[in-house]
Amino acid sequence: MVEECNCGDEDCGHNHSHNPFGDLDEETQMKIQELQLLDQQYQQILMQKNALTFDLNETDLILTEVEKTNHEVMRILGNQVVIKSTKEEILEDMKHKKELLTKRMNNLSEQEKQFNDQVNLLKDEIMKQINPSSE
Repeated sequence: MVEECNCGDEDCGHNHSHNPFGDLDEETQMKIQELQLLDQQYQQILMQKNALTFDLNETDLILTEVEKTNHEVMRILGNQVVIKSTKEEILEDMKHKKELLTKRMNNLSEQEKQFNDQVNLLKDEIMKQINPSSE
């Protein structure tokens, strides 16, 4: 039984650093670390997908509003320059942007699926090593 130390003194002789995976073999520990790394990469993909979703929604809104208008259309360049543009130019640019964003989103969705497959496979392997009788 591991003794819990609440003394607050790091020089007391007790082991203050507890590795929750210390009882597992090295291969299983490595797989758990790989799983944690995959999870971090997966979170990055989800953040990128969220940003792309925002951009796609904004692009759709622009397309909808520009298609409805018969007035002069302005384009903002950078943070300070506003120029006149034609409705057709804006629509063409926004449709192209939407196409690129959609391709990128499809790519990220495919990566997400691959990560899910990898994670599930790795979880199954880890669980079989931790609890071999559950096979």
